[in-house]
Amino acid sequence: MSDGRRTLLLTGASRGIGHATVRRFSEAGWSVITASREAVPAECKRDPNWTHHVTADLADARHVDRFIGEVNELLNGAALHALVNNAGVSPKTPFKERLGCLNGDLGGWRDVFQLNFFTPLALSRGLAAALARGRGAIVNVTSIAGHAVHPFAGSAYSTSKAALSALTREMAVEFAQLGIRVNAVAPGEIETAMLSPETDVLIPRIPLHRLGTPEDVAAAIFYLCGEGAAYVTGTEIFVTGGQHLY
Repeated sequence: MSDGRRTLLLTGASRGIGHATVRRFSEAGWSVITASREAVPAECKRDPNWTHHVTADLADARHVDRFIGEVNELLNGAALHALVNNAGVSPKTPFKERLGCLNGDLGGWRDVFQLNFFTPLALSRGLAAALARGRGAIVNVTSIAGHAVHPFAGSAYSTSKAALSALTREMAVEFAQLGIRVNAVAPGEIETAMLSPETDVLIPRIPLHRLGTPEDVAAAIFYLCGEGAAYVTGTEIFVTGGQHLY
């Protein structure tokens, strides 16, 4: 991991925004370490910059601790230049309803917060020394749903993303002491597997009149991790086509 290239660690890499982000960094010559509950797709294994993939369930705190240890062992004292906390979950009730305040088991809320909020915090803390060596950047993937009531995202998901937005601000101040920048990207309606089938009804409320693509989000993440954003910290970029303005 010390071949002179910049190194990215990204969670939730096997599809959607995570997969597009890996491709964007790889095209720029970064070395890439990823984690997800699933194995890397076959076509991605042929990417020479996709250095390591760790299959881990980051919704389980015990797996998170082991994962941090494994990544630090892989780095072996080398610098980490970017951490992208992309893994997240937006569950539904057994009746396929959004997980709201009046329905669903509270244990489900705790599971959502574990992956969407506590895992990014734990990874950022556990990898802070490696990020400090690289004067690196952390990008938390939040959501438009963390800023306004969303018709399809459940309350557990929305509040966990709102908490992650607040955490981003707090981390930006504290991690600055280590030379680490912390920002967030808030996607809107992005064409991924997490998208609800009914989302098309929201297009008239998007000023750019289209759904976003994973590549749109990946571009914003890449910017926040690069030299062009060297004086940017504590910021949340809305990748929503303007939907957040309503």
